[in-house]
Amino acid sequence: MIKTLRTPLPWLVTALLVAFATAAQAAPQHALTLYDEKPKYPADFSHFDYVNPHAPKGGVLRQAGFGSFDTLNPFINKGVSADDIGLVYDTLTVNSLDEPFSVYGLIAEKIEKAPDNRWVRFYLRPEARFHDGTPITAEDVVFTFDTLISQGAPQYRAYYADVDRAVAEAPNKVRFDFKHGANRELPLILGQLPVLPRHWWAERDFAAGSLEPPLGSGPYRVERVQPGRTIRYARVKDYWARDLAVTRGFYNFDTLVYDYYRDMTVALQAFKAGQFDFWLETSAKNWATAYDIPAVKDGRIVKEEIRNHNPTGMQGFIFNIRKPLLADRRVREALALLFDFEWANRQLFNGAYTRTLSYFDNSELASRGMPGPEELKLLEPLRGKIPDEVFEKPFSLPVTEANGIIREQQRQAYKLLLDAGWKIENDHMVDAQGKPVKLEFLLVQADFERVLLPYKRNLADLGIELEIRRVDVSQYINRLRSRDYDMIVGGFGQSSSPGNEQREYWHSSSADNPGSRNFIGLRDPAIDTLVEQLIGADSREELVTRTRALDRVLLWGHYVVPNWHIKTWRVAYWSHLQHPQTTPEHDLGLMTWWRQPDKPMPTIDPAFDPEDAPATDGDQPATEQ
Repeated sequence: MIKTLRTPLPWLVTALLVAFATAAQAAPQHALTLYDEKPKYPADFSHFDYVNPHAPKGGVLRQAGFGSFDTLNPFINKGVSADDIGLVYDTLTVNSLDEPFSVYGLIAEKIEKAPDNRWVRFYLRPEARFHDGTPITAEDVVFTFDTLISQGAPQYRAYYADVDRAVAEAPNKVRFDFKHGANRELPLILGQLPVLPRHWWAERDFAAGSLEPPLGSGPYRVERVQPGRTIRYARVKDYWARDLAVTRGFYNFDTLVYDYYRDMTVALQAFKAGQFDFWLETSAKNWATAYDIPAVKDGRIVKEEIRNHNPTGMQGFIFNIRKPLLADRRVREALALLFDFEWANRQLFNGAYTRTLSYFDNSELASRGMPGPEELKLLEPLRGKIPDEVFEKPFSLPVTEANGIIREQQRQAYKLLLDAGWKIENDHMVDAQGKPVKLEFLLVQADFERVLLPYKRNLADLGIELEIRRVDVSQYINRLRSRDYDMIVGGFGQSSSPGNEQREYWHSSSADNPGSRNFIGLRDPAIDTLVEQLIGADSREELVTRTRALDRVLLWGHYVVPNWHIKTWRVAYWSHLQHPQTTPEHDLGLMTWWRQPDKPMPTIDPAFDPEDAPATDGDQPATEQ
């Protein structure tokens, strides 16, 4: 027994020093950054730079919803949730909108991260409350995590795949243990967890879609619902977090209203008639021609472009490579050659767009030129498993004369199709099995048909039939989830700090998840390796290098027909709205706007009949046309 007390003194001193060092390194903080750099805002900051802390409260913000909604539960893979339903819930932390990736405590007053990145601990604010006055506890956080993993949409399982468990250590203290310490982003993205009330859900079926107004803790609550037509949110006057630095200057409108419309054309007319207040324009043609109206000329409607510093991501015509017709890379490259961007940009978009040449365009993350030495260290072990072109030449897309004549591209495409075993018989293209080639392009945006019709004609010149099938929102989402499409138009949005969400886009683990954004159907071990390396980056420099390597492999896989992008948000709004002089770099920041009390609301045009516009089904907004 005495022997057990005779620990050698040097070992004891070393152990104590390690313990003290660990405690010092893991001290609770008000903010976390991805690579442990100093956050922009200190612990005693009063508000973010991109808000007006003295913005007046009051008024209503009216916006347009598109199509319909049939659930107020956005966390499950069922139904179409209402716009902005996330405002009902608070999260453990909030992201700063003018830093690449920094989080500051909201429900969590302090955050503590293990020195080896094997766990993160959140200390909850004692004043945090749900709307019914019930305190938010660690048990609610654990309930939320476990429920989203077990019953939520499949993307939660992928997003939090490296979390081993959540533990309520005390009423105001919750710890997440990780399976390994290589995922630097994990402590930050766990802060994005919306906290759900365990006591409220104890009597309800989480997996069932419902239009019952949910209990939350956020700045707004659901006030009124007209299923499929209108949802109205009311600002919570006694919102528990209203005086925190991270919320000061936000959530200035007393009421948020969404009315749902059949399509963008009707909604735009409703906006100009004074039916709602704010419009994010996604059509270059409309931006150039649809605002020549008295309300714009006399300043009642403000038309403004706000700089967007985010990576634009990749929008494109997405191939579903689960379909045998589209499994061959040569076929996909051939089909991509037949899209004439220059003609579309000149004739349809008034020259407003830039061709997208990267999955991370408009950022330092985009691959350029040939891979450098550090990228080659990642790519060389994959040689033979990724396209040879990655090592041979920079990725590029053909540039046409914008006159509608693409004979050279057609010749290149035809040769690629011949190499893939396709051929023309009786003026129709047939595949390697001798079956006529017919592709279906699943579409939900009415305005996008004008973009696809010229593409359809170019395909027809090579004997390929493209059927454009437009469906309503509910049918579109159902077919998307069941992967019942050949081609769609869609996008892969990116942030300045890509990480765990890349599994949702490209990783084999998400290929069969009906709720994932692996629309392509990628199931490639080489891409899996690059994704995991990206997630495990230990510095900003490593993240940039690893993202560029992944970008090159995706581009040369020809998984999409790249579309276009613009580097601003194009917004139009009635002049009673105002936004801070400093706008956030990485978001539009609409919840920092306010109504000017001395400015009247717009007078509704009596010639516009609102009964002609709102509907219970229809189209979502077209994506950057």
